[in-house]
Amino acid sequence: MDGTLIDNTPFHFISWQALFRKYDKGELSRHTYYTEISGVPITETLRRIFGEDHDDAGLKELLREKEEFYRQEYAPHLVAIKGLENFLTELKNDGVKIAMATSATVEDIDFILNKIPIRDDFNEIVNSSMVKKPKPDPQIFLKAAELLNIAPERCVVFEDSLAGIAAANAAGMKVVGITTGHPVDEIRSAVDIVIDDYTALTPANLAALFNEEEEDERESA
Repeated sequence: MDGTLIDNTPFHFISWQALFRKYDKGELSRHTYYTEISGVPITETLRRIFGEDHDDAGLKELLREKEEFYRQEYAPHLVAIKGLENFLTELKNDGVKIAMATSATVEDIDFILNKIPIRDDFNEIVNSSMVKKPKPDPQIFLKAAELLNIAPERCVVFEDSLAGIAAANAAGMKVVGITTGHPVDEIRSAVDIVIDDYTALTPANLAALFNEEEEDERESA
């Protein structure tokens, strides 16, 4: 969801920066955020960074504080990534099953989907509470494939984070990388397609990923 349906990653970054400053964790760099925090469940990051100083109740309060600041900052800017809604409609019209597999909390999901009318485009929604291992483990994507009743090798993942791209590759799925989190040069070698938004992407582009593979298999046989 974050960075693939909406371009909210910069707002998560500034909310994490504010939390780091408030609790004397130093200055959070952009590099550290995008390589170690983006794409990972918030609770996992809070436990890793603040766990020594806070018990479970304290971590829950930090989560509330961080998310409240993020939502306040992002709400006035909340829109779908350009071309997304039309692209989802095209996929549905072509009979493609769609799942959202996100490290976000249920509250965060509702915050987004209550503003952008795309909830009904998804056959399934998988959140971080439904799996035991976070990205870069592939569990969340494999869970989504299971719920859709689609073999992993027949799935395409849309990702912006390094952790998410690693998880998608580990799941054996095709990967479309979107440049909201990282520039083209940082993700090109790990994905099948790179996009800036959804305006030029079609279901046929995704089908071609599998058609090329099937052609290679026929030639090998």
